[in-house]
Amino acid sequence: MTDDTAPVPETATPAEDAPAPAPAAPSFAAHLKALPKVSHLAALALLDAAGEEVARVENRPGQSGSLAVYNHLAQIYGALTPEAARKGLELFAEHTDHARAQPGKHPNIDRLFGIIERDETLRVKQVFAL
Repeated sequence: MTDDTAPVPETATPAEDAPAPAPAAPSFAAHLKALPKVSHLAALALLDAAGEEVARVENRPGQSGSLAVYNHLAQIYGALTPEAARKGLELFAEHTDHARAQPGKHPNIDRLFGIIERDETLRVKQVFAL
């Protein structure tokens, strides 16, 4: 007597064959939570090679996230260099794509694009809150 119920070889389903999806990149909010706090700062003054203030990022609604990113970059890189700017664009996460698509909408991100394009370095001077 023969056994007609021989096991059928298992085949992988398409879901098993597909590579696992890449984990979602951290959001700007997630990056911001990991950065040092900036409550002790009133602003950051950005200085060109001649020492002239070319911009100021203030600790106020709408800029405090940029202040935290710029402050972190200055602490890690010593200044806003092209390398620091590339890291900054990573930290701004989803806002970077939005800034790229709508120039002028995010001036603090646009500044990082400019630093990279011009191969520029801006010194960062902390302005402490009183």
